[in-house]
Amino acid sequence: MGMSGGRGNGGRERLVVIGGDAAGMSAASQARRLRDPGELEIVAFERGHFSSFSACGIPYWVGGEVPERDRLIARTPEEHRARDIDLRMRTEVTEIDVAGQRVRARDVDSGTESWTPYDKLVIATGARPVRPDLPGADAPGVHGVQTLDDGQALLDTLARTRGRRAVVVGAGYIGVEMAEALINRGFEVTVVNRGEEPMSTLDPDMGRLVHRAMEGLGITMVNDAEVTKLLTGQDGRVRAVAAEDAEYPADVVILGIGVRPETALARAAGLPLGAHGGLLTDLAMRVRGHENIWAGGDCVEVLNLVSGQEQYVPLGTHANKHGQVIGTNAGGGYATFPGVVGTAVSKVCDLEIARTGLREKDARRVGLRFEAVTIESTSRAGYYPGAAPMTVKMLAETRTGRLLGVQIVGREGAGKRVDIAAVALTARMTVEQMTALDLGYAPPFSPVWDPVLVAARKATARVRHETP
Repeated sequence: MGMSGGRGNGGRERLVVIGGDAAGMSAASQARRLRDPGELEIVAFERGHFSSFSACGIPYWVGGEVPERDRLIARTPEEHRARDIDLRMRTEVTEIDVAGQRVRARDVDSGTESWTPYDKLVIATGARPVRPDLPGADAPGVHGVQTLDDGQALLDTLARTRGRRAVVVGAGYIGVEMAEALINRGFEVTVVNRGEEPMSTLDPDMGRLVHRAMEGLGITMVNDAEVTKLLTGQDGRVRAVAAEDAEYPADVVILGIGVRPETALARAAGLPLGAHGGLLTDLAMRVRGHENIWAGGDCVEVLNLVSGQEQYVPLGTHANKHGQVIGTNAGGGYATFPGVVGTAVSKVCDLEIARTGLREKDARRVGLRFEAVTIESTSRAGYYPGAAPMTVKMLAETRTGRLLGVQIVGREGAGKRVDIAAVALTARMTVEQMTALDLGYAPPFSPVWDPVLVAARKATARVRHETP
């Protein structure tokens, strides 16, 4: 593909970025570090009011742990512009013309549209919350929590609402974190979940531990319940959530049923999408088959290094790494993003929840045979003050003993232990190799055998003694 010499802008190349959050602005910032404004012009479009914000922090702002919204903003539009990035806020890209190398953008407030040519394009359009196609889903009092605008709208509703009943639909990370935030705000909270247990990213036996902890906080947990409609009152506001055989009264409803890749623009432009609806890229985060288009963040699919299959994992850690890789490549350097092992942590009050690698059903789906072991241990030496129980579940491949996945649920000190397993998965270690890991030990930090290593020992024994 010949470069067009920046189309008459003084021989400069133009990099256009669609999306002003983690992946998009990391890419813009990294490209700017490598190329000065005389060589590379950078134009970025963001349809919302905020740039470079932490969506992951919204539940903690709603719950009051983070006192004000602006703490969640890593870089303001003004800070980006000061670094010669032409960031245009409240501007939505409505069309990508791949053949003509240009994008059409609309000013959200005035409605005026214009075309902007590009030499290089970054698509970082993120994800959109799954809005159930149910009666009443758009009623006042029903909220998603994807952007800072959403968080502000929810806080305004919470401040105005006289009633104190909240219903959260969905029990994934967002649902569980929002349930805790609303408990902190003094609401009575019911979580309606269609799965067998909360946190479907865990196996159900580990999800049950989360279920118990949520009930311990005073959250009413309703599992195996499919929401059929949201009921509204005379004033048009939401008043209850209806499942097949029950109604749950609600003054406010939070939708936490997950997100999908926001790829309508890419689809209309004929760019390649995967099975989960996310853009497909190569190792350099280039959109497959397109030399001068990159994509990253919540709108792409990534390779799971354990299963060997593409997966949709919308997390801020990946978005920032994607941005770094894209900015390096678009700026003339070279970098790759090899894939993920599927690590995530969360918490419900002081219960820490962590997972990496494959669940039992993931391993079955890709045809892996495995042994699963579960152990109970403590976060510190048993005699040391503050030692708290911890459950570790480990999956190892039959015969080879290769580590396939780890799930940890426990109190303080449990969550970040999953990082040991994430490194072991990336290195394709066996559980037997893990038992020899030289981990840091002193009574305030762990028992002599770290809980992850206790699980590795048990998994090793299971793999070894397996009779054909």
